[in-house]
Amino acid sequence: MKVYINGTFYEKEEAKISVFDHGFLYGDGVFEGIRSYNRRVFKLREHINRLFNSAKAIMLEIPYTKEEIEKAIIETLKINNLSDAYIRVVVSRGVGDLGLDPRKCKAPSLVIITDKIVLYPQEFYEKGLEVITVSTRRNLPSAIDPAIKSLNYLNNIFAKIEAIRAGCEEAVMLNKDGYVAECTGDNIFIIKNNILITPPTYIGVLPGITRETVIEIAKNKLKLLVKEEPFTVYSIYTADECFLTGTAAEVIPVVKVDNRIINNGLPGEITKQIIKEFKELTLTTGVPY
Repeated sequence: MKVYINGTFYEKEEAKISVFDHGFLYGDGVFEGIRSYNRRVFKLREHINRLFNSAKAIMLEIPYTKEEIEKAIIETLKINNLSDAYIRVVVSRGVGDLGLDPRKCKAPSLVIITDKIVLYPQEFYEKGLEVITVSTRRNLPSAIDPAIKSLNYLNNIFAKIEAIRAGCEEAVMLNKDGYVAECTGDNIFIIKNNILITPPTYIGVLPGITRETVIEIAKNKLKLLVKEEPFTVYSIYTADECFLTGTAAEVIPVVKVDNRIINNGLPGEITKQIIKEFKELTLTTGVPY
């Protein structure tokens, strides 16, 4: 496997950055996770736009155009001969010194990794996932806004540790006011009375690319009413259906939350329709390579 670093391809074992890179020292940087299906990169421009938005928010000037990064992604996929892949694009502040001052970092680092990813066992997609609500609260938008997909994921990792210790693969995180925000790596949706509901981004939620795709599917394909509004865990407990979305996870049903079985404990019919529509979309759209 070859890894792209600042314009050059390296073998996996030789793909290295400096220990003085502020991405390593302080998590100072941004990233995107992207998928390709059937030699098509899904929602490539949307991901690149979000990468640049995250970089702008942390005042990190990416020394490449969007088109140059897209071309580098395609080249990396081709050189690794991957038809279906997970793509990780990382832009760090670059090499500096041991201090915090970003002015000491003269040039950002761009890394592109293409590989396979399996986030959850297949049985969870068929039978549903069990999750818990954790005590770790989602970052405040006034501190580190979750809309910024930064390299500092400690907030999410703390919540993931809680989930693992409870024997679960994923965790629901609340915001400071007790409203459901998102999971450690996924957005969350509930369905009640044929209405699809998801937390609004302003309460502290990453504007997920898969999240937006699912909203479009629900509105345009399934003709569902979609609401972006705050809700508490009570709404999950009493929902007709629940599912998570993310680039790596795609669309995965949730059937139990905090030991409360959702509806009949099986993936819901609307959730299954959304999964079907999403899979068809991934195989028929995207940037070919």
